[in-house]
Amino acid sequence: MHNTDTVTLGLLLLIACLVAIICRRFGQPYAIGLVIAGIGLSLSGYHSGIELTPELVFSVLLPPLVFEAALHLGWGQFRREGPLVLSLAFGGTLLSALVVAVAMHGLAAWGWPASLLFGSLIAATDPVSVIAMMKEQNADKRLRFLMEAESLVNDGAAAVLFALMAEWIMGSATTPMGIATALLTTVGGGVLLGLAVAAGLMLLAGRAEDHLVEITLTMLAAYSSFLLAEELHVSGVLATLAAGMLVGNWGKGRKLTEEGGKAVIRFWDFAAFLANSVVFLLIGSREAIQPIAAYWLPAVIGTVAVLVGRAVAIYPITRLFTRTRMAVDGLTQHILFWGGLRGALALALALGAPASLPEHDALVSVAFAVVAFSIFIQGLTVPILLRRSAEGS
Repeated sequence: MHNTDTVTLGLLLLIACLVAIICRRFGQPYAIGLVIAGIGLSLSGYHSGIELTPELVFSVLLPPLVFEAALHLGWGQFRREGPLVLSLAFGGTLLSALVVAVAMHGLAAWGWPASLLFGSLIAATDPVSVIAMMKEQNADKRLRFLMEAESLVNDGAAAVLFALMAEWIMGSATTPMGIATALLTTVGGGVLLGLAVAAGLMLLAGRAEDHLVEITLTMLAAYSSFLLAEELHVSGVLATLAAGMLVGNWGKGRKLTEEGGKAVIRFWDFAAFLANSVVFLLIGSREAIQPIAAYWLPAVIGTVAVLVGRAVAIYPITRLFTRTRMAVDGLTQHILFWGGLRGALALALALGAPASLPEHDALVSVAFAVVAFSIFIQGLTVPILLRRSAEGS
C-alpha cells in the first residue's frame, strides 16, 4: 500500500472515531453520522482516493461484516425461527423485486432488463445498518434476531437474484428450468462450501492453543469462504454466513480455547467497526457527487416502489405464521417493514450493473437516492419504533 493510501486510511479512521464519540454523546445513529461526515468531506473538496467499488465492497468490506454478525446467530434459535426467516428472506426478496420491477417498467418507462436488475439489487436490505441499529438501541432479543437473520439471508438471496437476472439478460439462463437450477446451485453450493471451509479450519484450530492462531484461522474462514465461493460462481454472502454460524456455534466453546473464543469475538467486533466506518464514509462521499436531481422522478418512483415492495414482502408472509409459535405481533411487523434499510450491497450491485444498459446512469443514481432515503429518513425514525417495542416488552 502506498504511503498516501495509509495516511488517507488513518485519517478516515480518525474521523470515524470522532463521529462515533459525538453520535454516542448525542444518542444519534452512528451510521448516519458517518454518511454526513462523508458528504461533508466530499463537499469540502477533500477526496480520499478510495472509491466505493463493487470489488472493494465484495472482496474487502462485506466478508467481515457478514461473518461477525453470523458469529452471534445461534443454531437453536435459527432452527426455531428458520421457516419465518427463510420465507421473509427468499420469498420476500422475490416479491419485493417483482413489485419494484413492475413499477419501474410501468411508471418510469424503463426497459425490462434494467427494471428487473434494479428490483433485484434494491431488494437487498443492509445488514450493516440493521445490525448497528439493533446494537445501539438494545433491541428485544427475538426482534434483534429476526432483523439480523432476515437481513443477512436476504443479502445473499438478493445477490443471487441479481446474478441470475444478469445472466438472463446476457442470455446465459433463458429457461425457467435453467434459472431454477442455477438458483439451487448458487444457494446450496454457497452454504455447503462455507460449512466445509469453516469445518476444516476449525478442525485445524482444535490443534492450536494460541489465540492468535485461532483468530487467524477464523479470518481465513471469513475471507476464503467468500472469495472461493465467488470464484466458483456460488453465493459468497451465504458461504460466509454459513462459515460464521459454524464458527460461532461449533468452533467457539468446542474447537477454540476459552481464551481464543473471547479473543475471536473481540477481534471481529473491531473488524466490523473498521469495515462499517469505511463503508458509510464512502457512501457519504459518493452520495455528494451523485447526480440524483437529474433523475428525480424515477428516484421518487423507485423510493415509493421499494417501500411498497417491502410491505408486500413483510405483512402477507408474517400473517402466514399467525397461528404458529413463530407468530409476529403488529409492532414487530411494522419494525421489520420500516427497518429494512438499504445500503452498501445494493450500491455495490448497482455500480456493477452492465454499462451497456440504456438506463445504467439512471439506475445507479436512483439506487443512491433510495439508499439516502433509507439511511436518513428510515434510519432516524426506526429507533422510535424500537423504543416503543422495548417499552411494551
